[in-house]
Amino acid sequence: MIETFSGIGSQSQALKNIGVDYKVVATAEWDINAMYAYDIIHNGKQELKDLRHHTKESLIEELAKFNISGNGKSPLSEKALRSMPIIQLKSIYAAIVRNNNLVDISEVHSQDLPYADILTYSFPCQDLSVSGHWHNNTGGIDRDAKNRSTLLWQIERILKEYNASEKKLPKFLLMENVSNILSKRHIENFKEWQKFLEDLNYINQVYTLDARNFGVPQARVRTFMISVLAEDDNHRQAIEDYFSKNNLEDYKAKETHKIGDYLRLNYSEEKYRIEAIESTPAYTESRKKIFENNIILAKGDEVFNDLSAKTVTTKQDRHPNSGLVSFSEDNYLTDKNKVYRNLTPRECFLLMGFEESQYDTLMENNFIAKGGQKFLSTSKLVKMAGNSIVVPVLEKIFEQMIEIQEL
Repeated sequence: MIETFSGIGSQSQALKNIGVDYKVVATAEWDINAMYAYDIIHNGKQELKDLRHHTKESLIEELAKFNISGNGKSPLSEKALRSMPIIQLKSIYAAIVRNNNLVDISEVHSQDLPYADILTYSFPCQDLSVSGHWHNNTGGIDRDAKNRSTLLWQIERILKEYNASEKKLPKFLLMENVSNILSKRHIENFKEWQKFLEDLNYINQVYTLDARNFGVPQARVRTFMISVLAEDDNHRQAIEDYFSKNNLEDYKAKETHKIGDYLRLNYSEEKYRIEAIESTPAYTESRKKIFENNIILAKGDEVFNDLSAKTVTTKQDRHPNSGLVSFSEDNYLTDKNKVYRNLTPRECFLLMGFEESQYDTLMENNFIAKGGQKFLSTSKLVKMAGNSIVVPVLEKIFEQMIEIQEL
């Protein structure tokens, strides 16, 4: 598999969970926080002693070759690299090397990519989402919009290069994005993309899926497109028949987990207590409104298990958010806010389908970086979870690919 816009690797996690023998042969992720989290989650602790021959200067020289970002929005300058401690530089470099991370999708060419059965592209959604409209991000996936969502067309360029060099195309492509990609504003561009894939002999199956139907108590609706390379007319017919009989929009998990399975309310356990305090904002007039207008998932140690979290987004300290945990009058954690807390990054990761042991490993390797701050702050961790894909949804999609492979 080639995982572009790889984030924290939800696709890798899904393949691992369903027991497939797989290998990620390349990734593409320019955000240093996400690439480091991906590396720790999927490969465990880094062996930085392997980089002991590197000086700070040589690491800066190596990293300056890549168009890396500190916030997922703009490139890091050499000055920013120089301000980082050597452990941070080594950790970023190790994450790039260990995952064959090609970093900037706009600089990736087909000859850089090993053969893979699957290529995934969960390209940035900021300029497609409804919230993007409020920030004047109205270009969507227009080719000339010069925004992050137009990175979709970099995948087109790469597939054209495959074709021009007669390189074997991936058997499967998988897209994920916000369902607004199907809206009136964006549908013509999306149809243009589908037509391009059809001209390469791909059959496209579009699904709009809610994580709640896959056993996860999170109201998260996202649009996916599976593209299957048809070998001939008979194969094409078999694929089309398969999708007509196996529509994932009709799928409903036998049981949905309770929200209480994902909340960590045992504050006598130190890590849960610390994380809860770090996720408790000062109680101001604006936060009073947040409290009054958002769903309460638990109060004290009482969990409202008939509820689901709202969509885990890239920020929790805002309206709307994913849901709140309110404190009982005699059981608050900090004087700055005796009323409620936001979901913790751990709870957000769990709601996206990652394992608690993986989050623990990530925290064990969350070193002190620039300015005495941890490399992965609470806000960065929440952002990474919000940008990810719910793993159990992906599991069902990959299971379909395996069944199609056997047609």
